[in-house]
Amino acid sequence: MKKIALMVALAFAAGGAIAQEKTIKIAGFAAKSGVVRSFGVNSEAAMLAAAEIINKQGGVRLADGSKAKLVVEFLDDRCSAEEGISIIRRIYGGDALVAVGPTCSNVAEPLFGILQKKVDDKSDSGLQMPIFTDVAIKGGLAKISEWAFRNTPSEMTMYSSLFYWLKTKYPNAQTVYGGVEEDFAHSRASWYAVMKDRAEANGYKVVGNAKWLLNDSNFSTQVREMKAANADIVAIAAHPFTTCGVLKEMQRQGVKPKVLVGLTSSSSLETLQGCAKQAEGIIIPTSFAPVTKDAKFAADATAKFKGAADLHSMATWENMFILQKVIESEKISGDKSQLQADRRKLRDGLAKLKETNGLLGVTKRTDDREADKPYLFVHANKGEWKVLYNPL
Repeated sequence: MKKIALMVALAFAAGGAIAQEKTIKIAGFAAKSGVVRSFGVNSEAAMLAAAEIINKQGGVRLADGSKAKLVVEFLDDRCSAEEGISIIRRIYGGDALVAVGPTCSNVAEPLFGILQKKVDDKSDSGLQMPIFTDVAIKGGLAKISEWAFRNTPSEMTMYSSLFYWLKTKYPNAQTVYGGVEEDFAHSRASWYAVMKDRAEANGYKVVGNAKWLLNDSNFSTQVREMKAANADIVAIAAHPFTTCGVLKEMQRQGVKPKVLVGLTSSSSLETLQGCAKQAEGIIIPTSFAPVTKDAKFAADATAKFKGAADLHSMATWENMFILQKVIESEKISGDKSQLQADRRKLRDGLAKLKETNGLLGVTKRTDDREADKPYLFVHANKGEWKVLYNPL
């Protein structure tokens, strides 16, 4: 009887220990449905993979010296601004310390608008919720709120470098023609405010551009306009689905520019799966390639959760390890009754960062809560993304 009683007591003790295990919830949100669903799928996989690594190493250290495991909750915003705002309100009302997301810039922009614009402004009733964006890449969005942070690369920097490099590599190329997903915030901003601007700044003559929508599947008219322009360089500011549609139509109509340039977000597995043959040779600047030991490890770990590694999902991976360090450095309590105070501590900790360790090297943090990330140029080569040039 004594032996049985001891076993029961031990069982109850073990059960109590399990029940008391501390956790920190990190909420992810992204597009997991629709045309750009792959970005959300990949981000979720990277979040889960990073959390597993951190938890296997013991989790995160809290203010009282105890450890907590990371718990990931991931929600689908469907690349809808209305859905994204609804989700962030739900996250704010729950027990997540911080949110990581979203996929789409047209979600991030209005979503950041419902956050408190300046900390400690008592006249502003906006949400006081730290958001650490991994994918939405349209320039300058973190300026909207001091609760918004991003780990996305600067397209202005990358395309400025790319067009400068093209000028030396292809001296006979003089003209540029653009193609743009007109209804997608990232694509539109990348063409009009970045690609077009940087091409002209480097001495190219921009001879026009064609427009289409994210859900379009017929590009014959746009490519006929492109063909008539007969530009030396064609720059396509579009995501994988329509990029592939345009490239296939270019092949059908026999459009063969000297140089093809793509959007950062199209340096992905989805582009190669959709049109590897037609994408052959396209050049894209990116903040990720599996060229370091850490980058290869992150890509392999993410693949175990059925996700692909690219500049977006690997930003998600980096975010998780950055958050781990900030949770520990800012002495987050993990006490649910202190949740809002912990959110503020985390926000302030993110704001203090001047640099972070990334998969390609050191990322510098700017005063407006953006990232200045290392980057390189890749090109599609025989069904793979291969490094073409490292400008750093």
